[in-house]
Amino acid sequence: MANLILALDLPDKTKALKLLDEISGDLSWVKVGMELFTRYGPPFLKELSERGLHVFLDLKFYDIPNTVAKAVRSAQKLNIDILTLHCQGGQRMLAGAVEARNGIGGETKTGSPLLFGVTVLTSFADGELPGITASCAEMVKTLASLAAKTGLDGVVCSVAELPVIKEAHPKLLCLCPGIRPSWAPAGDQRRIATPKEAVRKGADFLVIGRPILQAEDPKKALHMILEEIA
Repeated sequence: MANLILALDLPDKTKALKLLDEISGDLSWVKVGMELFTRYGPPFLKELSERGLHVFLDLKFYDIPNTVAKAVRSAQKLNIDILTLHCQGGQRMLAGAVEARNGIGGETKTGSPLLFGVTVLTSFADGELPGITASCAEMVKTLASLAAKTGLDGVVCSVAELPVIKEAHPKLLCLCPGIRPSWAPAGDQRRIATPKEAVRKGADFLVIGRPILQAEDPKKALHMILEEIA
């Protein structure tokens, strides 16, 4: 069954931890993005890990190969299970990140965290990619091939591109944001899908935030989504 990851896109950790207390026992994965990590840093990740949660650190590294490799080595010392980097950083950057994670150069090989390459953000629609004439689907296909070639564990993509990626690269795990139940508004997302559609098309991880965070009853909303996934 696909794994549900709750995106903790909240302004402060007090609210985040209060929410987790409310839905305790019903969740295994959480995502920490730039907002919370910038404010609270590694200690917050440790708090989440000590609660028995798997942590997805979504910082989308994108820089010169040497800088990203060093950042991956630093992230490897944190309490995280998944880390993201942008596929548009190119082959040398992605390959260097994998080598850094795997300990090539003298350090211990752990294979953790899983490295996921961001293809095209689900907030983009066709014609909105700056300086790029290819469609979102074409761009995702190209970047997913690069992710597979360089040894990443998976890619971040919309549900729309899942079938093509799974057919071409069956070993790549697919993590899908832009998941919106039929009863939730789309917000600023463009290429969205329901949890049922995501599972049917082969998603391994579903990232869902606002439909749960903004619900009057977050626990009920979470249960409705988990039932749909199951």
